[in-house]
Amino acid sequence: MGKEEISNELKPYVPVVDMIARTFGKYCEVVLHDLSFPSRSVVYVANGHVTGREVGQPIHHLFTVVLKSRDFKDDSLCNYTIKNKKGEDIKSSTALIRNANGTVIGALCINYDTTVLEGANEFLQDLLAPSTRQEVKNGEETPDHVTEISNDLIKKIIGNSNPKDLNREQRVDLIEFMDKKGIFLIKGSVETVASMMDVSAVTIYSYLDAVKKRTSV
Repeated sequence: MGKEEISNELKPYVPVVDMIARTFGKYCEVVLHDLSFPSRSVVYVANGHVTGREVGQPIHHLFTVVLKSRDFKDDSLCNYTIKNKKGEDIKSSTALIRNANGTVIGALCINYDTTVLEGANEFLQDLLAPSTRQEVKNGEETPDHVTEISNDLIKKIIGNSNPKDLNREQRVDLIEFMDKKGIFLIKGSVETVASMMDVSAVTIYSYLDAVKKRTSV
């Protein structure tokens, strides 16, 4: 368990994190994110040994799994599957946190190691079985509420980096971070990023090409 400076708006969720972890035991990891700082969003973790999550790490799976899922609704996605560092299945749920103004400021994630339950009787099968459909077809329309959340997070990522003060190499670094987090899987994200960075969409694509050249080396 670890923590760093937590905003006043998110502090009330710390006891919730501890309560969930204590209720479901050592195989249940609970993570509190401050989405004002996507590149170091993790501010509090209980039972971090389950997936290795640590304070100061960036967001994971929010764009690639949660926001892209057709089952994401009411600001939450429950019972989807991710992998831990050993390649084992982890049953996860994520709920976004909004402030009094309705702005998304954080996220609460539960990661449960179900491998310890394998071989249990039928009574446990409902708990083990993920029910969320994660597949999304290319070109599928993105719901308005997902676009709103995505655009807000993109704005925070770019705003925290002050792109006008960055050279080209640093801008490519910024695009690489967003690409790794799955931001460009969201329809219209290239245009959104371009607008917020005050460059053309063609420029963003050139940065993405530079990122691909880096990873292919």
